[in-house]
Amino acid sequence: MKALNWIGLTIVILGALNWGLIGFFGFDVITTIFHGSYFWIARVIFALVGVAGLYALTFYGNFFETDELNYARYSRRH
Repeated sequence: MKALNWIGLTIVILGALNWGLIGFFGFDVITTIFHGSYFWIARVIFALVGVAGLYALTFYGNFFETDELNYARYSRRH
């Protein structure tokens, strides 16, 4: 599971960097690399970034569960 989290987060970060370049400089790295007849690869990459973003939403649940568990453990000790 940790490997899937790492892969998902890496894809989200790369997608965010690409969107940052588009927003600040109007430069899209993915379509620059995969243009012409290879544009379908760019579409697959964009789809993977979207799926990874949806998967990253599940990280919020992990953060809240961890905080609640830590609070419960701390409360029992003190």
